[in-house]
Amino acid sequence: MPHHCSAWGCTNRQNKDCKLRGITFHRFPTNKFVRKQWEAALRREAFIATSYSRLCSEHFEEKDFDRTGQTVRIRDGVLPSVFNFPAHLKRVKTLLLYSDHSYALPTCPGALKARLSKAMAKVESLEREKRNARDRERRAKSTVCGLLEELRAKNLINEELKEKLDLYSGKITTKFLKRFHK
Repeated sequence: MPHHCSAWGCTNRQNKDCKLRGITFHRFPTNKFVRKQWEAALRREAFIATSYSRLCSEHFEEKDFDRTGQTVRIRDGVLPSVFNFPAHLKRVKTLLLYSDHSYALPTCPGALKARLSKAMAKVESLEREKRNARDRERRAKSTVCGLLEELRAKNLINEELKEKLDLYSGKITTKFLKRFHK
């Protein structure tokens, strides 16, 4: 079964005619980050590539190919960049983030609202994790201070131990010891 090119408006099919014209077909990358970038570059709303999705070589520049072996391959990290978009798709801006995601803004307000809700839920989750981490850190500091207080009460902290504690625990120990030396 011949594959069709997934690009908007491209009529190339993986058949004998295209092969004679030197057009090659390429699977979408397995790396999720690069795959999302390819999907965003197509500017097709809600498009998700499957294992059967292909892009033809007409959507890449000549420098993007590795033709050293028998098989024509696309170099790692290359994005499709040659398209013939209609005017309404040329205005769509693709946001490429430097994290592990790539997004195209949805045109449907419902989809935008859903994406915003998901992002807000993620922010709330991260804020909750941050609060929990601070609480754990506060409890650990309190435990350390309690132990140091116990050692101080039993006169078990000498200058050598104080120096070692300063090396490992930093400012907390110093502040704690200063408080008890006064």
